[in-house]
Amino acid sequence: MTLTMQEGARLDAPIPMTDAEWQARVQLAACYRVFDQLGWTEMIFNHITLRVPGPERVFLINPFGLMYHEVTASNLVAVDIEGRPVRPTDHPVNRAGFVTHSAIHGHLDQAHCVMHTHTTTGMAVACLEQGLTHDTFYGAQLQGRVAYHEFEGITVNPDERSRMLASIGDKPCVILRNHGLLTWGHDLPEAFMWLWTLQRACDLQIAAGSVGALHPVSAEARAQCVREAGPREPAVCRAVYAALVRKLDQAGARYAD
Repeated sequence: MTLTMQEGARLDAPIPMTDAEWQARVQLAACYRVFDQLGWTEMIFNHITLRVPGPERVFLINPFGLMYHEVTASNLVAVDIEGRPVRPTDHPVNRAGFVTHSAIHGHLDQAHCVMHTHTTTGMAVACLEQGLTHDTFYGAQLQGRVAYHEFEGITVNPDERSRMLASIGDKPCVILRNHGLLTWGHDLPEAFMWLWTLQRACDLQIAAGSVGALHPVSAEARAQCVREAGPREPAVCRAVYAALVRKLDQAGARYAD
């Protein structure tokens, strides 16, 4: 289930850490703490990955074995597209996370950040035959923006990557059937806003569905909602993420260590 440094290290020519990588590390470490505050955690499992700026196809992933509130900028693991650490680390990498995230980072040039969760309502919707309804405020915004990938077991088989990519296409929100949620974006704030919207849609669907049938939204209203929501504006995505990081800073979280 894990790749250790001894099994997968690529240390013959370690890639030096740049200032851009350090800033990416701080941003990603803060995001793990944000997820922890929001309750989007599954003990030591699940992943948020962020590509390191530069010509090398290297991305940052959480150290397997640490909970999200223990992730810091310095203990994130930098791996290449084959999952091999590019500099010494004491921490292993979860193979299930690597297979999923490397597929997207390796083949979607615009996917600089990938997020995957096992929230209760997200997994519940992933288990429903109908999948996500578009008969809620947030669900309507996601019409035409959600892909589905069939469950093939714990994602440790590299052969699944091509099928997953075919399922995803160019859609930024992915429901992994019987499994959980996944989003990707051009940067971390964009990926976060897609996930937040998808998560809220799942929350509303499960809450409303538990007490009765959902009132249908017309096809015209859904289309209008998609037009009005539009793409995720970079300035808005950054503002939302910055506000959540300020809350971390006010609480004294030491994610930048």
